[in-house]
Amino acid sequence: MSEPEDDPYGPYLTLRRSHWAELARHHELDLSEQTLTNIRSTGDPIDLDQVRQIYLPLTELVNTYIAHKSLLYREQNSFLRLSERKTTFVIGVAGSVAVGKSTTSRLLRELLRRKGVTVDLVTTDGFLYPNAELERRGLMDRKGFPESYDRRALVRFVRAVKSGEEGVQAPVYSHLVYDIVPGETITVNQPDILIVEGLNVLQPPRPRPDGSGALAVSDFFDFSVYVDASQRAIRQWYVDRFLHLRETAFRDPSSFFTRFAELTEDQAVATAQSVWDAVNGPNLVQNIKPTRGRATVVLRKGLAHNIEWVRIRKV
Repeated sequence: MSEPEDDPYGPYLTLRRSHWAELARHHELDLSEQTLTNIRSTGDPIDLDQVRQIYLPLTELVNTYIAHKSLLYREQNSFLRLSERKTTFVIGVAGSVAVGKSTTSRLLRELLRRKGVTVDLVTTDGFLYPNAELERRGLMDRKGFPESYDRRALVRFVRAVKSGEEGVQAPVYSHLVYDIVPGETITVNQPDILIVEGLNVLQPPRPRPDGSGALAVSDFFDFSVYVDASQRAIRQWYVDRFLHLRETAFRDPSSFFTRFAELTEDQAVATAQSVWDAVNGPNLVQNIKPTRGRATVVLRKGLAHNIEWVRIRKV
């Protein structure tokens, strides 16, 4: 197990899983095995014990942030003599391909909903440029890199939701056809909480060509989670997932990846490793991992996908 670095003067407090789990002792878990099965992503062996030990205290921490943020908005509106209006609390969830951020996002949504609030989950996949546009820009081999997203549209979407607009729409992405679905959208209608999940959601703002400041989607986050693991572990999880999909989703004739369904196991492993080494690995090193220090919470996984320690931003 990798040892976390802990600087007493640094911005993070690091807690071992056993210590973190102590924080959940007085909270009951109201979640069935079937519900967890529906939430769990391919290859993620998360069980109810891990939900109880890791995600119950995490949910309580989020609720603490929500309570204090709500108080701040009320006090600020009172000071400015503004009419009070609903402000959506926005959570960002970041991490590599295959690290388990989708499981984390869906679990947070499920557990927070059980507190009696409305929670919507949107992935940034819907804000990827369509494949035709990626081809036009020469970015098809860099799909998932920051420049492959319509970042302005993503910022406009989150800003509109956080500002309390009704009926804010987001594009829909299909993993089956590996592209944006033309004419299809999802509608987000003033939820109490919005979870935004994506590879690069913690990216800082990019300066404009004239040197002026710009906004990034992370500027609208009230809380954020980075799901972390060693590159060696994530690479293996990616290969394992590819092998599973080769036996399932890739066999659908409408799948973009149907050509991989007939690969032998050795060929499939080599293909997955090649894709990782050419695309997902470099994206992790160059763009995703450097944003880890911007997260409120870092969940660090070991080789078996179990969260081994939790790092909390304290300043």
